[in-house]
Amino acid sequence: MTHFLGMIGPWQVSLIIILTIVSIILPIIALIDIIRKPFDSKDKLIWVLIVLFANFFGSLLYFIMGRRQLNEKISA
Repeated sequence: MTHFLGMIGPWQVSLIIILTIVSIILPIIALIDIIRKPFDSKDKLIWVLIVLFANFFGSLLYFIMGRRQLNEKISA
């Protein structure tokens, strides 16, 4: 086990910490944004479940597709 610890340098530790922080904060921001936006209740529930069950990728999916879906609904 100590053999692997000797192979991890400061850049790898920094990268792990940054990715961990992003993977925690991004879903929180997405959930706050979903709650504040005027989605239909069905759509809001679906996006919340996607973000909760697929943390990082669900958040990215929301920011890519969900906001566009909401903008199209508002402009229509």
